[in-house]
Order: sequence, then C-alpha cells, then structure tokens
Amino acid sequence: MQFDDDAGLDTSEVQDVRGSRIPGGRATVGGGIVGIVALLLGLLLGVGPDELGLSSGDTGTTATASSAAQVQESCRTGRDANTRDDCRTVAVVNSVQDFWGGEFRRHGEAYTKAPTVLFTERVGTACGSATSAVGPFYCPGDRKVYLDLGFFEELRTKFGASGGPFAQAYVIAHEYGHHVQGLQGTLGRTQDGRTGANSNAVRVELQADCYAGIWAHHATSTPDGSTGRPLITSLTQADIRDGLDAAAAVGDDRIQEKFQGRVAPEAWTHGSAAQRQQWFTTGYRSGDMAACNTFR
Repeated sequence: MQFDDDAGLDTSEVQDVRGSRIPGGRATVGGGIVGIVALLLGLLLGVGPDELGLSSGDTGTTATASSAAQVQESCRTGRDANTRDDCRTVAVVNSVQDFWGGEFRRHGEAYTKAPTVLFTERVGTACGSATSAVGPFYCPGDRKVYLDLGFFEELRTKFGASGGPFAQAYVIAHEYGHHVQGLQGTLGRTQDGRTGANSNAVRVELQADCYAGIWAHHATSTPDGSTGRPLITSLTQADIRDGLDAAAAVGDDRIQEKFQGRVAPEAWTHGSAAQRQQWFTTGYRSGDMAACNTFR
C-alpha cells in the first residue's frame, strides 16, 4: 500500500492522547488471563467496553489531552504516512472517511465523520473506560474509533497474522464499517445478547468486514464529489492477502482454538476465519453496499 507522497493529511480526524492520563479512571481489564479473556470477547468487536461487561463504570472520565498534538506535528503528507505507523493511521482514516462521505452523498444521504482516538494503555470513552487489552473498538456513544497502535504488533505476535500496512488498514476500515452501521441503524442489532454462528452479533461483524472490503475496492479511486488524485496510489494483491490473513487471524474459531484449545461455535461473536475472509472478499470484489447484506 502506497500513499501519494505529496498529498496533504487531515490530522483533525485523529485525536492523539497517547501518554495522557485518565483522571479518576480505573483499569477496565488487566493482563494475564483477564486480558486474554477481554481479547477473546472484545477483539475487533467494534462496540464499547460497557457492552461487553468490561467497563469500570467510570463513564464520565476522559483523557486529559484532546488535541492531536503528536500527529499534527509529524503527519503532514503522504510521504509521512509511507514511513510512520501513526501517520499511516491518519492517512487510512482520511481515505476511509473520504470514501464513505462520497458514498453517502451518492445515495442522497449525509455522512457524519467519526474521529479515531490514538491512546496507550487505557482511555476514557462514552462507553466506559477501557484498556488496550480490549483491542480496537468503536464506541457508538461518542461515535469514535479507539486504537492503541501496539495492537498491530500483538496481531502479528499473538494471533499469527503476517502483518503489513494493509493489515492495519483492514482493522481501521472494519471499525469504520461499524460507524457506517451506526449511521444506518443496524449496529443496534448486536444488543439482543445472543451469540453463535448465526447470531446478529456475528452478522454485524461480517458486514463490517464486507464494508472494509468495499473501501478497499475503491481505495485507489478518487472519492465521489472530490477532485485531484486519490490519497492511496497503489494497492497490490499482496496487500489484499495481508488483509485477508489478518481477517482470518481474528476469526472466532482461530482464537478459540489458540487460547481455549477447542472451537465452540455457540459462543461466536465475530464469525469464523473463513467467513471473515469471505465477506471481506465479497465487498472487495463487488464494491457495492448491496452485496453486504449479511442478515439475509
């Protein structure tokens, strides 16, 4: 994945609170077994920690820093995105939101942008306070994506993904798929409390994978309603393979087998490795939201 070296980045879409403290906040989950359980439950779930029963109850706390100080200083152009992980995150967020803005306009609808919050260790959200062990997630309460960049190293070392820039892009695009679902009113289907291979929770996750694939399909094109060159100039089949590999690595069956030693489909919340790859591929090949109806 390559970005246009000369393209400007919009850092207003990323809030950088890395290294800040949460006044009065408590750790949502710790390390060891508790952290592993949180990862099993929350990895890429895309909803807030309180909906997983992982909230500390300290929902009023927020991180002390609210400006994107670090990324504003360092992430100015596509050239920066080609060399730094945090700047790459800014560029992917820009690309994903530019696409969805154009897609919503094409259907005569308004897209509301959602910031990504970069944090380290723990963060306060409208969905409760959470630690990095929860993994990347989308909080519908404040319409923000939360991400500790250290997760991408864990994706490779703990979950066996091959890694790579597009593996990171897939994760971010998946979370913005949940934001799109929130705007469409479908994200709430996860609230019935059911799990299992045919549950709404799984269908919501697979649709977010499909939406990530749709963005990938259009990533090297100029978004509808915009002018100039696309931010992403190159997306190879090797990149797509990295994304598919990341999708498989966080399939429920792979995670259960790795950490529990057995596969229990009745407890699935995200779908199997094969399902996640299938629905990302469906979105990538079609580029059409109509192809992402996982509820049929």
